[in-house]
Amino acid sequence: MNQLYPYVIVEDVQGALDFYTEVFGGTTKILNAQEGRVLHAELFLANGGTLHFSATFGHHVTVGDSTRVMVQFTQEEEIRSIYEALAKEGKTVVELQDTFFGALHGQIQDKYNIHWVLNFFKKQG
Repeated sequence: MNQLYPYVIVEDVQGALDFYTEVFGGTTKILNAQEGRVLHAELFLANGGTLHFSATFGHHVTVGDSTRVMVQFTQEEEIRSIYEALAKEGKTVVELQDTFFGALHGQIQDKYNIHWVLNFFKKQG
């Protein structure tokens, strides 16, 4: 595993990014935007932590359900193993699959109701 960090879902990614940058400082990276709207971005904190922000993509987010745990993997075998272990008594939210953004990606809600967002970027470096 490479990184484990919060995945925060908000209506206004740019607004949240601006707010938390003002609060915590750090540097930002826009991962993707469409029609002038930021859809995914990251805030890299001075201490090495990262906050990942995602748009809601039209889904209603219940208060208290807007944060997930994201895990970046460095090995494909590891993401597959962890995905299967979390899914064993959990609920598949997004099947493990190749994506348009170059990652093997899946999402699981485990038996303790923790929502995991799992990524392995095939072209790393």
